[in-house]
Formats: sequence, structure tokens, C-alpha cells
Amino acid sequence: MRRSSSSASRRPPGRGLQPNVLGTFDTVVMAVAGSAPAYSLAATTALLVGTVGFAAPAALLYCAIPMLGIVLAFSRLGRIDVNAGASYSWVGRTLHPALGFLSGWALIVAATIFMVAGSLPAGQLTLALVAPGLAADTAVATAVGAGWFLMMLLVVLGGARLTVRAQLLMTGVELLILLLFIAGVVVHRGAATAFDWSWLGFGHFDGASGFASGALIAAFYYWGWDVTSNLSEETRDSRRTAGFAALVGIGVVFLLFEAFTIAVNVVLSAERIGAAGGANVLALLGDAVWPGVGGKLLIVAVMLSSIATLETTLIQVTRSLFAMGRDRTMPAALGAVHRRWNTPHVAIGTVGAVALVLFVAATALGSVGDILDSAVNAMGLQIAFYYGLAGLAAVVAYRRLLLRSPRDFLLGGAWPLAGAAFMFWMFFESLGGLSATTVVIGLGGLGAGVVPLLWYWRKGSSYYRPARLDAAGAIAAAGPYGVPRQDRHAEGNETLATDF
Repeated sequence: MRRSSSSASRRPPGRGLQPNVLGTFDTVVMAVAGSAPAYSLAATTALLVGTVGFAAPAALLYCAIPMLGIVLAFSRLGRIDVNAGASYSWVGRTLHPALGFLSGWALIVAATIFMVAGSLPAGQLTLALVAPGLAADTAVATAVGAGWFLMMLLVVLGGARLTVRAQLLMTGVELLILLLFIAGVVVHRGAATAFDWSWLGFGHFDGASGFASGALIAAFYYWGWDVTSNLSEETRDSRRTAGFAALVGIGVVFLLFEAFTIAVNVVLSAERIGAAGGANVLALLGDAVWPGVGGKLLIVAVMLSSIATLETTLIQVTRSLFAMGRDRTMPAALGAVHRRWNTPHVAIGTVGAVALVLFVAATALGSVGDILDSAVNAMGLQIAFYYGLAGLAAVVAYRRLLLRSPRDFLLGGAWPLAGAAFMFWMFFESLGGLSATTVVIGLGGLGAGVVPLLWYWRKGSSYYRPARLDAAGAIAAAGPYGVPRQDRHAEGNETLATDF
């Protein structure tokens, strides 16, 4: 298994995740699927347009620039510490173990909320295809969505190879449909509004708070590419592959997000957008571009995207819980690996049980649209928190290398730091404009992590006495093959790359 010597020394003996399962193409597919292009557009476009109006493309653009700094941070950290916990490990070994635990906890809370927020549209859209009269029934949509969730739970339980095969099918069909619609919009004649370059500027935002609110929603659009880091222990040449795949994935989804939000501004009037429920915006766009069949095709794309991103989110949360169980910062059973499938089966079962309880609770919270609106903003707070900490961790880990060259200073220092600053600014600036329910879910979910943090800290987990993560030390310790000497037997000829 690929790992740095310092992280390996902290891990108890026992079975681990299966190494070398995923290649570069597989990991790129996972990065794209993790951000769920069609689902993100369908579930969030109405909320984004309702928040910032015609500035939706600008919100996605100006969130993408600092988000790329976070991608760079993940890439560089993953080259010196290959760990399924990703930011949980990196932040804990650079900033402070308590912050590291809360970083991992934030991902777990966001992913758990998404189990409901992602499953409900999957159920609703399935009903829209087979039983349109039931699509608005939250209880029925929840039941169907729970069925999809359980199916993806079994796929993830079956191992990384099975997971990738399912993703290749679902994401491939999804992207094909989206690309066909981009071509259809280009030749579409029934524009409601002429394209305006001001949509990419700051003029349509309602001040700094309006910009922050739009950016918080945009962060949810992009969230999920970091699944490549949680899969790093199962990826070939993961020190290079995980970061490269994340970069390609974020580039692909950025282009899709911009194309479709501009298309929504051009083809649909503000009145039609405002009247649409969360998952109906792309269906409206499809009917406007290709009357009759277009809406159903995009419903298929969104349904596949919803199911695919359930799978990647399950991977993120279960691999994070696995790393925590392995480090004894959560119950040790979560770190157990199934003998046949090499998957963290206890963590997967635990997540499944918690999510099913939340499905039952969701039926009492209101309509699908109401649940999605609160969930997206709450998840945005969690995402901004742990992405911001990871950006700071990269700067600290590479601090002794930042002045080697302008490239190191930009990619290892300035850009990740700017990304982290943006995430924290967005976090605090948006609080004043969020509903009380959203703030309680977002901050309350994060604060709940203090309980297991203090409990396992007092029990003496070695995670709270970390070997500090330092890029300069890792490079100095690397032998002729570029990996720490102690790990050469496990690493083969993998190189410790630091030029990205």
C-alpha cells in the first residue's frame, strides 16, 4: 500500500484497502462523477438563480478560481501523505490534530446530509419517468431514493473495481446527454434573453453578502472532486494520479457548469426559472431546446448523475470513517476491512443505517425542494470549512520550499492560501444571509464533532501525537526512487513528485 513512512508508522497492523485497483482514467471518471454535473445543475440552479439572478455564471467562475487553489493543495499534500482520510490526515499533521479531526468530521456531516439530499431527487426523477403523478409525493420519492441508495451501498461494498465499472456506465451516458444538449443550445432559436458579457462580471451581485451567498452555493456545485484523494490508497501511482485526476475533473465540470448556466439565462425567462422546483430546471431547458423528448432525456441524465454521485459520496464518507477507525479517533471497528472485498464494510454498514434513519426523518421536513435548499447551504458551510483548512495545510507543509522558484511560490503557497482565505471569507460572510435552520444544520453538525474528538483524545489515540507533515523533510528522506527509504519495499518504483 502506498504511504509515507511517517503515516505508516502510525497505523496499526492489519488488513488494508486493496492497492493498485484504479488507473488514471478510472480516477478521472470518479472526479467528474464526484462533482455530479447534471445533478448539481438540476438541484441547485433554481436556488443559485434565485440568490444571484443573472450573476449565476459569474458565481461559478469566481468560485472556480480559488477552488483550483484547493485542488492544488490536495494534489501537493497527496504527494507526501497517501491516506484515505485525506484532509483529516493532512490538517491533523500540519495545523493541529483537533482541526484535522473536525476537517474529516465536516466531510462526514456534509456527505451524510447529502445521502438524503441526493437520494430524494433520484427518487423524484425516477417517478417522473415511470409515474409522473407520484413525483411530487415526498414520502414516495424518499422510498424510491432510498432504494437507489441501498443499491449503491451494495456496489460500494463490492469493492473499488465494481464501483468504477458502474461509474463508467452512468457517467458516460450522463456526459453524452449533456454534450448533446450543449450542441442543441448553440443552434437553438428561441432565446428568451440575449447573451450579455455582464453575466460574468460583478454587476449583478447584491453587494459582498450577495456574492458570498452565491459563492457558497457554487462551492456545492464543485464539491466531490476530492473523492480521488479518498481513493488514493487504492490507486496506482497515486502520488501523481489523484491530483492530476482532480485537476482534469474540475476543469471538465467547470466548462459544463458555465455552459449550462449561461444556457439557462439565455433560453429560460426569469419567471420560468423562479416557478421551477429544484430538479425541474434542466427538464424545462430540455423541453425548450428539444420539445417533447428533451426534458425526458435530461431527466435521465440528472437521475444517472444523482445515483452516480451517491456512489462517490459513499466512498468519501466510508473511506474517511475507515481512516478514523484505523487511527482510533472513532470506534476501531470502522477501520475493519472485509476479507473478500477489501472494503471497509463496518463503515459502509454504519453509514447505511444512519442514512436510512435520515430518510425517515426527511419525510417530515416538507417538500423535496425545501429539503434541498436547506441542505445545499448547510453542506456549503461544511465544504468551505474543510477545504479552507486543507488549503492552509498545504502552505504549512510546503513552507520551506516556497521560495525555491516562482512556480513553487504560486502553486504551493499563494494560490492555495488564496483559496483557503476565500473559503473562510465565504463561510463567515454568508452566515448572516442564511436561514436559522441552515445555520443550525451547518454549524450544529460541525460542533457535534467535538464530542468524539474529546472522547478519543482522552483515550490516548496516537493520532493526537502526530508525526509532522513536512514536504522538505519528505524529499530529503527520499531515496533514488523518490520514495522514503523505509517504504521502498511497498512502493516499488513510484516517485515522490513535487513539481506540480
